Amino acid sequence: MNLPLDYTDTQIGNAEITISGSKSESNRLLILQQWYANLQLDNVSDSDDTKHLTQALNTKDALIDIGHAGTAMRFLTAYFSVLDGREVVLTGSERMQNRPIKVLVESLRSLGADIEYIDKEGYPPLRIKGKKITQHKVNINGNISSQYISALLLIAPSLENGLEIELLEEITSRPYLEMTLTLLNKLGISTTFTGNQIKINPKKEIEDKTIVIESDWSSASYFYSLVALSEVGSTIKLSSYRKESLQGDSCLVEIYKRFGVKTVFIENSIILTKTNVIQSPDNNRDDEPLNLKNAPDLAQTIAVTCFGLGLACNLTGLHTLKIKETDRLVALQNELQKLGATIEITDNSLHLKSATTIQKNCTIQTYNDHRMAMAFAPLAIKVPIIIEDAEVVTKSYTGFWEDLEMCFS
Repeated sequence: MNLPLDYTDTQIGNAEITISGSKSESNRLLILQQWYANLQLDNVSDSDDTKHLTQALNTKDALIDIGHAGTAMRFLTAYFSVLDGREVVLTGSERMQNRPIKVLVESLRSLGADIEYIDKEGYPPLRIKGKKITQHKVNINGNISSQYISALLLIAPSLENGLEIELLEEITSRPYLEMTLTLLNKLGISTTFTGNQIKINPKKEIEDKTIVIESDWSSASYFYSLVALSEVGSTIKLSSYRKESLQGDSCLVEIYKRFGVKTVFIENSIILTKTNVIQSPDNNRDDEPLNLKNAPDLAQTIAVTCFGLGLACNLTGLHTLKIKETDRLVALQNELQKLGATIEITDNSLHLKSATTIQKNCTIQTYNDHRMAMAFAPLAIKVPIIIEDAEVVTKSYTGFWEDLEMCFS
């Protein structure tokens, strides 16, 4: 479905939007719930990724297809490897079958897991024969997707001897590791993270526990962008958010101050207001780019916001974007150039020059990537655009288009 968007003759109203629970927190807690049946969860994400994960955890089928859900692929690879006596084939979409998983598989194999590649070495689909694992020490690169490491952390308390992980090289997306460890701590599971060493103690039982999952900050980013591109005084209220968040993408609050977006926390909500303070994310200094290694999922939104505001933009710490739903750096370059941007990319960075015009009525290709659709949508307040395959947003944000429309009603 191609979706034409044109908000050029409208203004943001005083919208109040409730965003579903964090996909990152939900998916972690759903794995932990398998070890602890007395863990209750409220405000679970309604995203396709979380639905795929939930279905996989509840099925008895031997063939499990998780579609485009990368988090589910990684977490389930570790999960099924420790289910003694359970054998599954874990597969996904064509793109998923071209997303690497060798680093995680090799780490699990070093612990004794029985995992085979069915087709291409290093990639899904996988045949996993679950078994009891007693080995408790493993090495894994820290400069890869944090989901590989979190997958290990989430099975650790179920292992007879717990798990000790040594992280090699620089750590990427550290906030996501800290999120996983904090969730373990909330359940009374003992953890330590010192230098490049993580230790998780085993725990068979927990006390009865209910966790209310905070709304997703990545989903909030698109409304930050919308407010940044809007008239001074425009406001949007989003629920439910906490000032002390586990989510790395909550750094939005500080980043979007530079684009004139003020955030006020009131009870369980945030109110976004456009002020007249706008500056480039690197203050137009080429020697001080904005490093997003701890929040790479914000890169698309920030780049599009800067383009819409006519600002230069230099972003680094983006090496994990090449193995997402698509190569997000190439996708960003392709679609921003359609709109008239001058942009260069490397394997780790993006460099956008300031622009004075935006091409109208361009069709934005989404590459089966939910974040491409949502990151470009706010530009419709500047020029009419068309979002290709708009339904892709359900991967992480089922009601996005309805909520976007609410902002103008």
